Amino acid sequence: MGVSIAARTAARERVLQVLFGLLFTGNDWEAELEETFETDPADGEVKKYSRMLLSGIDEQRDALKARIDAALSGWTAERVGRIEMALLHLGAYEILYLPDVPDKAAINEVLELAKRYAPDGATSFLNGVLDRLMHERDTEPATGPAE
Repeated sequence: MGVSIAARTAARERVLQVLFGLLFTGNDWEAELEETFETDPADGEVKKYSRMLLSGIDEQRDALKARIDAALSGWTAERVGRIEMALLHLGAYEILYLPDVPDKAAINEVLELAKRYAPDGATSFLNGVLDRLMHERDTEPATGPAE
């Protein structure tokens, strides 16, 4: 996907805002994203990447939840704050489903967002969970097409 790094960074922030809001409202992500763009307009690249991320996160919601829950290591999902959970969904989606995004870049972007939006200490927690997801993915047996 030909989207600049700056547009991806801006889109991730929009996606975090929408994901966080959805944890409270349960509304449709498309409507929430459009409302976000009406309030704070963005260029086409930001809109494109935001839609792609939110669509993918929504499509993989159950798989992401299961993978995140398994990677929490000693935590339950109920103990994780809402902003941290939104950040985990964003990072996990990019790590697990977007091979064109380097894992370290996905993790770093989440940590930068966490510095601005999450409570102190959240970056270490998020880094640990996302790193675990990355390593677990790397040790899974490769699945090829069905024969």
